[in-house]
Amino acid sequence: MLLQKNFPGLPQLPLPGYNITYSSSGGTFVLKILSQIPKILRAIRRERQWLRDMQATHQFDLVVSDNRYGLKIEGLKSVILTHQLQIMTGFGSTADSIMRRLHYRMLEKFDECWVVDEPENGGLAGALSHPRELPANSHYIGLLSQLLPPAGHVQNRHNTILVLLSGPEPMRSILEENMLQQAVLATNYHFHIIAGNPSGAARAHLPAHITYSTYARTRELADALIHARLVICRSGYSTLMDLAVFEKKALLIPTPGQSEQEYLAGHLQTQGIALSKRQEEVNLGKDITEALGYQGFTRKLAGRPDLMQVVLDNTLQKLENEAGLL
Repeated sequence: MLLQKNFPGLPQLPLPGYNITYSSSGGTFVLKILSQIPKILRAIRRERQWLRDMQATHQFDLVVSDNRYGLKIEGLKSVILTHQLQIMTGFGSTADSIMRRLHYRMLEKFDECWVVDEPENGGLAGALSHPRELPANSHYIGLLSQLLPPAGHVQNRHNTILVLLSGPEPMRSILEENMLQQAVLATNYHFHIIAGNPSGAARAHLPAHITYSTYARTRELADALIHARLVICRSGYSTLMDLAVFEKKALLIPTPGQSEQEYLAGHLQTQGIALSKRQEEVNLGKDITEALGYQGFTRKLAGRPDLMQVVLDNTLQKLENEAGLL
């Protein structure tokens, strides 16, 4: 639905997702995911067959897959995008090492693996994208964001706090209720809450210092980020890349039990970039002030915007050479 709203003029070929269900408890989150591995593997086989069927009709030249492991078939060049080379299992280094080897087997089936991060100094994702060993087909392409701030934009110095809600249910709704209850009492700030729920209903009878939207299109989200003094959000990687592009300060609340988000939030707090708080510990009355004391994201974390274009040009050049077009 969001893709259709943001890109109404582009043809779209529906591809079913993995239909993963999530636990309402952080303590059982990982076990819930592990129990669904057979279902995920079946979904990968289905999407591989889907690509065969689509290729017979559309004759693609290149597939760029955003973490969809089945989008690689014989005779069609395919690239996979990921920032998470090292999967954090939450069960220790031995389990992480085993998972990394299994993960690389899937990544190296693709012609190239584009790592969405900067190669230097641990980038934005730290150990997730900078493990001891890299896949043989990997290239760093810098950070990517769907958003682009206007030239010459400056940091907002007013008291607008942007709350971006996202992620799986029921955790998204739990955080929404938490934020609304606390924001009502924090009358010295203006809160702009974007619920990340396109099918949701607008909230009625909110106090004047709270603005509520069920979702935001790309341009609306960019405008909200420009005017925010602080962003309160999950520590999902796409959101973090947007924060880097807009040079924002942030209060990060990782989804309970999601080891990747917990690692990223903790890593960025250690680096002095953003404050991280567990969902059940958030206290806006003091956390907002503390979060504003962190250095925030900077443009140097946003990477070189032309890097992905260079990698894409090189990939297309290889395709042309191999096809004998030059």
